[in-house]
Amino acid sequence: MSWMEKLYQTYEAGVLLDLPLEQRLMPTSHTLQNAHINIVIDGEGNFKRASVLEKTQIILPATESSAGRTGKKPPPHPFADKLQYVAKDYPLFGGKKVSFFDEYYKLLKSWCDSKYVHPKANAVFKYISQGTVIADLVGHKILFLDSNNLLLDQWISVNDNPPAAIFRVLPKEKGILDQGSALVCWAVEIDGDPVSETWKDKGLQDSWNTFNSDDDGIEGLCFITGNEGALASNHPAKIRHTGDKAKLISSNDLDGFTFLGKFTDTKESIKKSGCQSLGVGLITTQKAHNALRWLISRQGFRNGKQAFVSWAVSGVTIPETLADTWSFLDVDEPDLEEIKENVIPIPEVVQDHSRDLGQYYAQQLKNYMAGYAAKLNPSEQIIIMGIDSATDGRMGIIYYRELFSHDFLNRLETWHSQFAWPQRHTKETANTTGKKPKTKVIWPISSPVPMAIAKAAYGENVTDNLKKKVIERLIPCIIDGQPFPLDLVISCVRKATNRVGYTSDAQWLWEKNLGIACALYKGYHQRHPNLTQRREYAMALEENYHARDYLFGRLLAIAERIEDVALNISGENRPTTAARLMQRFADRPFETWRTIELALQPYMQRLRVSRAGFLTNQLKELDTVQAMFKHDDFISKAALSGEFLLGYHCQRQKFRSKSETPDETSSQGDSE
Repeated sequence: MSWMEKLYQTYEAGVLLDLPLEQRLMPTSHTLQNAHINIVIDGEGNFKRASVLEKTQIILPATESSAGRTGKKPPPHPFADKLQYVAKDYPLFGGKKVSFFDEYYKLLKSWCDSKYVHPKANAVFKYISQGTVIADLVGHKILFLDSNNLLLDQWISVNDNPPAAIFRVLPKEKGILDQGSALVCWAVEIDGDPVSETWKDKGLQDSWNTFNSDDDGIEGLCFITGNEGALASNHPAKIRHTGDKAKLISSNDLDGFTFLGKFTDTKESIKKSGCQSLGVGLITTQKAHNALRWLISRQGFRNGKQAFVSWAVSGVTIPETLADTWSFLDVDEPDLEEIKENVIPIPEVVQDHSRDLGQYYAQQLKNYMAGYAAKLNPSEQIIIMGIDSATDGRMGIIYYRELFSHDFLNRLETWHSQFAWPQRHTKETANTTGKKPKTKVIWPISSPVPMAIAKAAYGENVTDNLKKKVIERLIPCIIDGQPFPLDLVISCVRKATNRVGYTSDAQWLWEKNLGIACALYKGYHQRHPNLTQRREYAMALEENYHARDYLFGRLLAIAERIEDVALNISGENRPTTAARLMQRFADRPFETWRTIELALQPYMQRLRVSRAGFLTNQLKELDTVQAMFKHDDFISKAALSGEFLLGYHCQRQKFRSKSETPDETSSQGDSE
C-alpha cells in the first residue's frame, strides 16, 4: 500500500499549492460530476429561474457510499443530485426510473437539522420540500412533456426545429433518454453573498465536511497513517473521469463472505480491536484517490482505459515521462540561473534543429535535466504509476516505481540519449505575404514517443489493446533501463523497409517511421542484452565505418539521389528504382544492386548533359563506398539487418544538409 501513502502525502502537499480555483485538489467528502441543470433560488427557497448547462463539471458533497454508488438502489448525494432524487413530483410526470426522493430528503434534512447547517443548504431544503421541481422546470421550458403530460423520452421535431438544450446534453441509449437523469446543481442568491454557485462555495463545502466527519463510523487503525479513526468501507471511484466506475480497492461488505475461511471480522470486532487484515482511514483513502484523480487530469498520459502518471510527492514540476525530447527542447528552457556551475556552456550561435549532429542536442538535454535537478531536493521522491481496468468495476496497478529525483532524471536522460535520432517533424513559419503560415519539414534529433513506436511497428490502425501492450512494455525500458524488445525493433525495421507499402501521398509517414526505426535500432544495440554486441552509432554519417550492411545502405541512398535529381530536372514525379526495390534490396542486396545499377544508366546520360559536376561527385562517392567493401561481403547472399537503414538515413541526411540549388532539391517525401 505504499502507493496510497505517497498519494496521501501528495494531497497534503498539493493543498498548499497556490493554484487557480479550477486546478485545485478536490476536498474530501466530495465527488466530481457532470451537471446538466442549474436551478437558481433565493435564500428563502423560492424558485427564480433555471438554465441548461453544457459540458460543466462541478464538485458536489457526497457520502462515503454515494461517492462510489452502484447497484439497484444507489444511495443519494446529500445536496446536488439527479432529478429522480431531488424532485418529489418526478413520479407524477411519468418518470421511468425509481424515485429516491425520500432517501435524499432524509439525508439533506439530517444536515439541515444539525448544528453544522449552512444557509444555502437550508434554502435548498425548503425549496425541494415544496415538491414542485419538475413543474417549475417544465414551466420555464427546461424539461418537456408529451400530450399526456409525461416527460418526453425523445425529441419530436416540428418544422425541423433543433432539439431543446436538455436533449443535447443528456446521454442517449438507442435514441431514448430519461430527463430524470439530468443532474441538478443549485445557485442560491443571498444579499451580500457574492458567490451564488454552491459548488464554488468553500463555506458550504466545509460545513458538509464537518457534519459528515461527525457521523460515527467504524473505528480502527489506519494502516497508512498509523492513526486511529473512522475506517473506510467503500473506496472512491471516478479516478480517470467522472463516468469511471472502476475501483482500485473493492470488496464485498462483511456479509458477502469475501474472506470466508481467512478472517472473521464483524462490525463489533472491528470496533473493539480493528480489522484482522487491513484498515484504511476514511479521510486517508479519499485524499489519496483525490490526489490520483487530480494528477491524472493534470499531467497523466491516457490511452483508453490505461493511464500513466509520474509526479514528485512535494508537487514540484518534473519532466513528462512519455514525452519525446523535441516536445520539451523546442519550448522555453528551465531557469538555469542558479545552476551555472552544473551547466555545459552552449555556443551563442543559434543552432538549427534540422542541422545539429548530436553534440548540441546532448548539451541541451543535459542542461534541461540539470534545470530540474536544481529545483528538486536530492531526497525528493518521484513516483511513476500505471493503472488499467479489464472490466468496468475493477482496476489494477500495472506499474509502480519509487525513485529519488537524481535516479529518475538520470534514467530519463539515458533513454533520450540512447534512443535519439533525427526525427521528421513539421514546423510552421510566418508568411510575410499575410497568407496562412508555411509548413517546413525539419529533422530535429529526438527520441520517439511510445505511441509513435506502436504505430511504426504495427501500422497507423493499430488496435487499442495492442497499443496498451506496447506502452506497458516500453515503460520499463524508459524508467528501469531494461533492454528494448527485439521484436518491436524488427517490426519497425520491416515497416520502414517496405517503402512501396506507403502511397505517394504518405511518403511523409514513411520518412517518420524510418526515423523511428533508426532510433530503436541504435538504442537497442546500445543496451544489447549481450555485452559483446553492444555498439554506439553516431547520428551523423560515419564515412570510415566499413560494416557491410551500413555500406549497402549508403549505396542505396546514393543511387536514389542520382535518379531523383534526374527525374526532378525532367519534371517527372514518380518513385525511384531504389525506392521501389527497397524491400527486395534488404532481402537480396547483391542481386538487387545489379538491377538498380542498370536502371541508373539512362538517368546518368541525362545528368552528363545538364548536371555533369553533380554526377561526377556522386560517382566518386559511389566508388568510394564500393571500395570499402570486402569482396566476400559484397557478393554475400545474406539479408541486411536494420543497420543498413542507419547508413541509408545518414547518407540522405548528408545530402539534405548540403547547400543545394533548387534544381537539385528532391521533392520526394517532403509533403504531408
